Amino acid sequence: MGRSESQGTNAVQMATGVALGGLLALGVELVILLLGALAVSRGILKETAAPQLTAAACVLGCFAGGLLACARWKSRRLLGGLAAGVVCYLLILAVGLLMNDSLELGSQALIELAGCLCGGALAGLLGRGKRKKRVSNRKK
Repeated sequence: MGRSESQGTNAVQMATGVALGGLLALGVELVILLLGALAVSRGILKETAAPQLTAAACVLGCFAGGLLACARWKSRRLLGGLAAGVVCYLLILAVGLLMNDSLELGSQALIELAGCLCGGALAGLLGRGKRKKRVSNRKK
């Protein structure tokens, strides 16, 4: 296999990792928000905690999705985690646009964007892939 073929395969693998990471992040966010809605309906949380719950769901979801994306990237894992966060945020915007007829970007949208980027960046910094072992035994 030539160098250009391996780079093309690597690019496809990276794009697939980002797409799957974004979908996983959205799924984790929805599960966390569902659990939060259950907690609000049972009286465990107050309704005023919704913005904080949304931000926490964005961070945790994008962290999980970013870890998946970083596992498929051989290098530049921070970029992979951030890309998964951006994909997740775009999916959130698409779902919001389907639910409403207009797109309103307010302070909550900026908080969600920051949460998605922070979760993805954290996954990129903490995510470990296959690392080369260092040879520490030197011959004297």
